[in-house]
Amino acid sequence: MALDRVPQRVGVVGYGRLGQSLVSHLLAQGPEMGLELVFVWNRDPGRMAGTVPPVLQLQDLNALSERHPDLVVEVAHPKIIHDSGARILRHANLLVGSPSALADQATEQRLREASHHWGHAVFVARGALWGSEDITRLDAAGGLQSLRVTMATHPDGFRLEGPLATAPRTGPRTVLYEGPVRGLCPWAPRNSNTMAAAALAAPSLGFDRVIGVLVADLSLPNMHVVDVELSGPPGPTGRSFAVHTRRENPAEPGAVTGSATLTAFWRSLLGCCQLPSKPGIHLC
Repeated sequence: MALDRVPQRVGVVGYGRLGQSLVSHLLAQGPEMGLELVFVWNRDPGRMAGTVPPVLQLQDLNALSERHPDLVVEVAHPKIIHDSGARILRHANLLVGSPSALADQATEQRLREASHHWGHAVFVARGALWGSEDITRLDAAGGLQSLRVTMATHPDGFRLEGPLATAPRTGPRTVLYEGPVRGLCPWAPRNSNTMAAAALAAPSLGFDRVIGVLVADLSLPNMHVVDVELSGPPGPTGRSFAVHTRRENPAEPGAVTGSATLTAFWRSLLGCCQLPSKPGIHLC
């Protein structure tokens, strides 16, 4: 069934595993849903050869306006959002697949300003974050006091930078980082997106008070495990409301993106197409 609302024309920035999955869905299912793939851009154009029709290959990201997209989907790297996010918003709504980019306060501010100036929305895919709507509702009601997200997988599934890239492993299970999500995102930009989505889902806590924990676990060669723990303030009895969810997502050895996340992102794309295009940052 076709979607009732625009955007109809979709561009994809990034052609890794997630980008390939989205392009495949858009080519196969997009037309019946009223969605047209109008371009695919990748830092290495050669990666698109043989799978993306030449007419859809965009060689210069600065020329995306020539394709007149309604929605641009970023599934490349936070650097794209840092460098080009605000410029993309001049021409289209933006679905951010690398929300760790928003841990940089200047980047978040630029996106908010561009969104309001041009009247386009910034959508953020929830990715592997389970229960994001519940977190947002609890936060809006003033019932959220703490939020902690732990992501564990085999070391081969990490793409770490800076000091984390050389952090010593102390055994079969090593905590590489534990602290505010804002401090983790620059060093694990591709492995902290679930935590960044949690920080956006709970604006009263945000990147500075949502706690992220990154764990290298040799017993998880083909699995990404995400634990979300939250609590509210003490009630009349002195006890606090608390929730603990555990998400076990099968993944190919060494993969950054788990299998279920591919499906979740496709649903996020469809979901943001049905939301009103109002300025601001919105989880979907």
